[in-house]
Amino acid sequence: MKSTKIHIYFVPGLAASSKIFEYLQFSETKFELHYIEWLLPLSEKETIENYAKRMANLVTEENPVIIGVSFGGIMAQEMSKHISTKKTIIISSVKSKNELPKRLRAIQKTKAYKLFPTKAITNLENFSIYAFGDFAKKRVALYKEYLSVRDTNYLTWAIYNVLHWQQDKPIENILHIHGVDDCIFPIKHIKNCIAIEKGTHIMIIDKAKTISEIITNSLNC
Repeated sequence: MKSTKIHIYFVPGLAASSKIFEYLQFSETKFELHYIEWLLPLSEKETIENYAKRMANLVTEENPVIIGVSFGGIMAQEMSKHISTKKTIIISSVKSKNELPKRLRAIQKTKAYKLFPTKAITNLENFSIYAFGDFAKKRVALYKEYLSVRDTNYLTWAIYNVLHWQQDKPIENILHIHGVDDCIFPIKHIKNCIAIEKGTHIMIIDKAKTISEIITNSLNC
């Protein structure tokens, strides 16, 4: 007998592992959860379209829901262009290049992104000895726990594709959940979203209960 469960595929944020979804809660009788990890780009020139097609090949169930966080939200939208989906849900992300803040557009135009210290992420263990104070130590510990992809080629590729994303209007059948206090993608640039009060760019961790309820309700479950 064919399962009547709704299949949900999760795409984590830039360089993050699927562990960032660990606090979300869904009914086991209604949903089947699948977690996608980042692939390494074939080269620094691989297009986001080709990469998304490879990611979409990891989706084996028909008519799934794809949920992505931050850059994972961009990737979820690109993946949905290659497969038929029940719904695409993005969290702490953007629906088009027009929702990127001006400072990121300026970084793209000046090519300042090339100065991004990707090696700092690949060497978090060494970096941690320079963290002073409880806040800094907690932040480094958080990064070490959830950032699993430390390949410099991937990081350079991903940052480039966030800044050069060419989608100029939202795709159909998309739900956008966004934090009011998101400092990466400020909500003042975001249109047509469900706003989460006190939600930051990492609210997938500390606002997981609220986000879980929104997702469940959006799927009429």
